[in-house]
This record gives sequence, structure tokens and C-alpha cells, in this order.
Amino acid sequence: MPKSLPVDRTVFAAHAAHAVRTVRMALVASAVASAGMAGVAQAADFNAIGLLNQAEFLAFSKDVAAAVSYKGITPTEGLGITGFDIGIAAFGTQVTSRDALRKAAGGSSIPKYLPTVALKAVKGLPFDIDVGVTVATLPGTNIRATGGELRWAFVPGSTVLPAIGVRLALSNLSGVDQLKLKTQSADISISKGFAFFTPFAGIGTVRSTSSAPGTSLREVSFSQTRTFVGANFALGPTSLAVETDKTGDSTGFGVKLAIRF
Repeated sequence: MPKSLPVDRTVFAAHAAHAVRTVRMALVASAVASAGMAGVAQAADFNAIGLLNQAEFLAFSKDVAAAVSYKGITPTEGLGITGFDIGIAAFGTQVTSRDALRKAAGGSSIPKYLPTVALKAVKGLPFDIDVGVTVATLPGTNIRATGGELRWAFVPGSTVLPAIGVRLALSNLSGVDQLKLKTQSADISISKGFAFFTPFAGIGTVRSTSSAPGTSLREVSFSQTRTFVGANFALGPTSLAVETDKTGDSTGFGVKLAIRF
């Protein structure tokens, strides 16, 4: 027994250190999202998309797709048949083609990070399957998005093994007369719980189709690789989750506060 005490202390110290890093990540993500919201408050609606040339429209669509594509911000393991995860999330997604977005917004200011605020809900089903929905908006713009996911943890995880799962998701943009954009995504992820926190990571692809009704621009379709890493920090019935991801060339940060049980 005396020999096991240092090991226990080491494990506890590791857990505590990771918890501190998790909170720091949440604060950074919140700051990024807040900064983005402050900047986008000066932006106008995207009602001048017809002014873009074809190359600019493709670049514009990739940035918007990276911002509105589905992001779970959740561990891989299933919630169980009685489980729920309901919360609010904030994201900041890097803009890689600000000139194209500024032109599409009629010359209005565009921040370095596009902010997104979303309401999210996930329900656990039998066989380690979860289904989820989200409703999102880009504050200060006319962009709205809805989405959903179907996730299956084919390795449910245990005290020894991590959970491994696959997810199919989609999102649909609305609110912009000159833009019709849909995304479909698939990814595989892994997570492992350690006391009060659960780190997770994954990789996948996002397939998007974008068109500009009422303009001469041709429809574009493209795929973007998405990687993500994050952690869920349990606080009783509530949870704080943070995630950083890269979709195509855009890096993003997100934070979610939820009731999870």
C-alpha cells in the first residue's frame, strides 16, 4: 500500500494539470469568439455575392463552410438510452479569404475570425448510438444554419479501453438570398475518460456544395479535411467542453457549456 501512494498522487496531479489546461483552453476560446463577435458587429449582410468572380466565390464558400459545418464538441462515448447533452456553444473560425468576404458583404468590415453561436442538443439511444441537432447563427450577419448528427461508438469504451466511434453529420445554411450552401461530413474519433475530464480527438472530411442563385456564378463543390482535438470537463450535471479544429485551411476554436447526464 505505501508504494501505491506516490502513483496515486501522480495520477491526481496529472488530472488536475489537465483540468487547468482545459479551463485555460475554454477561456482562450471564449476570448476568440468574443473578439470575433465584436468585430463582426460592424459587418453587413452578405448580399453582394454576385460581385465575386468564380475564384473568389470558391474561396468565400470554403470559409463559410468551415464556419457552419457541424461541430460536435463532445466525447466519443455514447450517452446511453437515458442520456442527454443540451447546451450552448460559441465558435471562432479563422477567415482565410477576408477580401472575398468583404466584397461579398458590400465592402463592410470582416473580422479575422467568424463567430458562431449555437444551441445544441444530443440524445442517447440504444447500442451506443447518439443523435444530435444544432441551430446556429453568425452574429451581425444574415447567415443562419441548422444541422444534425448520427454518431455510433462501435467501441463503447471502458475503464481500460477508449471509446472509438464514427459520425455522419450535415448542415444547411439559410438567411442569405444569394447563397445556398450545404455540408455533409464524416469522421472517426476517439476519447478516454479520466476522473472528471475526457479528452477526445478525431479526423474526417467535410463535403460542401455552394451555389449563388440570381447571379452568373457557377455552383461549386469541394471537400475539406477536418481534424479536431478537445476535452470535456465534468462539473456535476453540467459540463464544459472545449475544442480546436482545422477545416481545410481554417483553424477554429470552440467552447460549450451544457447539461450532460
